[in-house]
Amino acid sequence: MASWEDVRRIAATLPETTEHGSYDGLPAWRVRGKPFVWERPLRKADLAALGDAAPDGPILGARVPDVGAKEALLADDPEVYFTTPHFDGYPAVLVRLERIELAELTELMVEAWYDRAPKRLATAYRAQGTAQAD
Repeated sequence: MASWEDVRRIAATLPETTEHGSYDGLPAWRVRGKPFVWERPLRKADLAALGDAAPDGPILGARVPDVGAKEALLADDPEVYFTTPHFDGYPAVLVRLERIELAELTELMVEAWYDRAPKRLATAYRAQGTAQAD
């Protein structure tokens, strides 16, 4: 379904978004220095915690507004969204990139961007989208 090229394409539409390597050199997308989505392969501790349920394939990490939103995504579609103990209590989900539809990926990334963008930038972008819809 989705690919890293889709992630790059969607990120490029969001104002003041840059792609930087994360601390481990993997791609991460930021708005004014704040990461909102990133490549997040499973680590040894993740694999041990997930056991046979550990997914294969590319994994995207994404910020969400709060832990309640995270729990809703996890409950709504566990075939796409999951978490590991590393993210307990943290407002972020892990996404099986190959299982998410492009429209849903776009919505997730835009919401993650809004969560991390400064208020004025988010307000201006929201107003721009409203003006384009008229």
